[in-house]
Amino acid sequence: MIPFMAAPDAPILVVDDDPKIVALVRTYLERERYAVVTAADGPAALRAIEDHQPRLVVLDLMLPGLDGLSVMRRARAGGEVPILILSARGSVGDRILGLAEGADDYLPKPFSPAELVVRVRTILRRTERPLGDALGSDEQLVRDDLVVDPARHEARIGGRPVALSALELRLIATLLDADGRALTRDQLLDGIHGTGEGDVLDRAIDVYIKRLREKLGDDATNPRYVSTVRGVGYRAAGRVERRRAGA
Repeated sequence: MIPFMAAPDAPILVVDDDPKIVALVRTYLERERYAVVTAADGPAALRAIEDHQPRLVVLDLMLPGLDGLSVMRRARAGGEVPILILSARGSVGDRILGLAEGADDYLPKPFSPAELVVRVRTILRRTERPLGDALGSDEQLVRDDLVVDPARHEARIGGRPVALSALELRLIATLLDADGRALTRDQLLDGIHGTGEGDVLDRAIDVYIKRLREKLGDDATNPRYVSTVRGVGYRAAGRVERRRAGA
C-alpha cells in the first residue's frame, strides 16, 4: 500500500452525480481556500484520482457507472488517499460498512456544509502529519517478530512488509505504544484520531481490529499481537520493545 503523500496544494476531489450537491460543497471548500476538482460518476472519479492525486476525496456512494464503495476499494488498492463518504445511505449499518471498508469519515445526507468543512479539516490535519511525530521519529515498536516503524509508515513481520492502511498502522502503533495497557475503544479512537459520531465509530473499532488481525495473521483466540480485554477493549499481546530505527 502506498502511503498518503499528496502535496499540500493538491485539490480536494468532490464526487457526486447531483450538480447541486457538488456546487454547494465546492462553494464551501473554496471559501476555505481549498482547490477543488469534481467528478460525476465512478469511472470519472478514478480517472480524477489518478490525474490529480487529490489530498482528499469527498465521495457519494450511489454513483452511475461504478458505485462509491467500489471506487474507494480501487483507489485504496493503489494508495492511501483520505476519503470522506457523503451519502444519503445514512443508517448505522451503512456507516459502519463505509468505515469498515476504509473510509476516514462518514457524513450522512442531508448535511451541514459547515460541518463537512470541519470534518475535511480534521481529516487533513490527521493524515498530513507524520505518524512518527507522536511516537518519536527514530523509534520502532517491536512485538515478537512484528516491527512497526511509524516514521517510515511501515510494518514488517519476520522482515517482510505487511500492507497496512494508514488507519491500521496508527491502530497497531497506538496499541504497541501503550506498553501493554488495555485501551478502551474510545481511547483507540483518540489514538487514530477518528471523527464523526462516536457510537458508530465505537462499533467500527471492532471491525478495524478484525481486519488488522487478518492482515497480521493473528488469531483472536491465541493472539500474538492484539489481545481482547473483555468489557474494556484491546491491548498488545505481550511485551513490547522499543528500538531506534536502524539499530
